[in-house]
Amino acid sequence: MNRFILNETSYHGAGAVAAIKDEAAGRGFKKALVCSDPDLIKFGLTKKITDILDGAGLAYDIFSEIKPNPAIENVQACVAAFKAAGADYIIAIGGGSSMDTAKAVGIIINNPEFADVRSLEGVADTKNKCVPIFAVPTTAGTAAEVTINYVITDAEKNRKMVCVDPHDIPVVAFVDPDMMETMPKSLTAATGMDALTHAIEGYITLGAWELSDMFHLKAIEIISRSLRGAVANTKEGRLDMALGQYVAGMGFSNVGLGIVHSMAHPLGALYDTPHGVAHAIILPTVMEYNAPATGEKYREIARAMGVKGVDDMSQEEYRKAAIDAVKQLSQDVGIPADLKDIVKPEDIPFLAQSAYDDACRPGNPRDTSVEEITELYKSLL
Repeated sequence: MNRFILNETSYHGAGAVAAIKDEAAGRGFKKALVCSDPDLIKFGLTKKITDILDGAGLAYDIFSEIKPNPAIENVQACVAAFKAAGADYIIAIGGGSSMDTAKAVGIIINNPEFADVRSLEGVADTKNKCVPIFAVPTTAGTAAEVTINYVITDAEKNRKMVCVDPHDIPVVAFVDPDMMETMPKSLTAATGMDALTHAIEGYITLGAWELSDMFHLKAIEIISRSLRGAVANTKEGRLDMALGQYVAGMGFSNVGLGIVHSMAHPLGALYDTPHGVAHAIILPTVMEYNAPATGEKYREIARAMGVKGVDDMSQEEYRKAAIDAVKQLSQDVGIPADLKDIVKPEDIPFLAQSAYDDACRPGNPRDTSVEEITELYKSLL
């Protein structure tokens, strides 16, 4: 049996955020806690949403202290802000950090026995749906607006906790490329490669099946054709990336990922490495490692990425073609080629054990070990 969970409703395209007022009023919500971060406040993106709320006479408070790679303490501060506001729904504005914080807060409010946050790691046995969340992404990569996953950092233990909970999915997503146009090139590139990693890992993960394959192959196609344009800030590129990353999320959220994610998570926890940058660096190396366990799937990845003549290639050739296409895209959008400037060699034993223990590791198509993950990290230095 295969289960699929998606948003109740999603809006796509330029101006999609205008539907927030109708959704809030139609659902009878009284007051929002708007969750955002200081940069989004500074650059006026949060104001785009609060102007809509003001125009419709909808009440809200703002929590603007969302941190990158949010920690347990950030979640608990936001829980307190939600209670103090007397809110009954959350509007999460931002990338994965805002969405993930909102999901954890929404779960804790309606399942207070998990207020310690740590107990949410893995697949927590929550009983109640989270507080309703309206998700407004400002990056084209994480797809957190359509997934049942979220990641919170345990700063005390220098590790990221992957949390999976069907109760946390936002009720409405507003995927508006106009909310993404102020992203700097480096962030567009990193989040775009994050989206590609979601699509490729979701396609080859052990839990993949025909329905998820449909989403992932289409996502690989859209991302591959549009990321370069998005980095160059073309309107078409931004629009397509907003869709491509969402389509990837529709898939991987329901089937799992692999060791690209499990190896990237400790880098974020220990060095605060941007998630997408870590993925982009690690992805080609792990694709080479996983290739023997992927059957004919790399042929379809290569085809979706625009490689010609894949049906005339041997298995070895099309696998190399898929990996080379990923490397070329990563290079074209300015992602570093290795971890030399990120990882300290003495940290590798800790990183490898953390990656092996990560909740994403069991989905990897090839069985692995701490020793093999250690060698993968070393090969990237």
